[in-house]
Amino acid sequence: MKLYRYLKSVSLVLLSAGILTTSAVCLERVSAQPAAVAAKPAAQATTAAVTATPLGIVNSPSSYLNKNVIMKAKFDKFSTLGLDYKPAFKSSDDYISFLVKRDDTSHDIPLSEMKLFLKRDLAEKFIDLKTNDEIEIKGKVFSDALGDAWVDVEQLTILKKAPEEKSNGEK
Repeated sequence: MKLYRYLKSVSLVLLSAGILTTSAVCLERVSAQPAAVAAKPAAQATTAAVTATPLGIVNSPSSYLNKNVIMKAKFDKFSTLGLDYKPAFKSSDDYISFLVKRDDTSHDIPLSEMKLFLKRDLAEKFIDLKTNDEIEIKGKVFSDALGDAWVDVEQLTILKKAPEEKSNGEK
């Protein structure tokens, strides 16, 4: 019986020593790591953007998922399309969406398969955008919910203003 107790005590001591040794090794490995990783400079932090067409992105949104994109398009109108949709959530309190025109037809059809979101404070700078203004969009495809491209627009540039339409009374 004494031998049994002795062996039980020895095995318990050995087990405890093994746990302490393992813990010490793990602690050494963890503490050998740098405490904090320095942030990359802003110039290196931005990733290269892929130049694409709106239809190219719409035809294969999963190929562009989580990628920065640059595209040129014709502005159609501001909208609320896609706002507050849970799987690809952008709050209508913070964002406004807008549509661009399809470039594969001569008819006046918006490209509703592409959801473009602009922060409201940035959108206020573009309140004078008119239908057919040529724009450049820089943003990130953040979702492909419903098989559509959902783009968080980070920069919007007006390339060319559309000519003013004359009213029926003017010549």
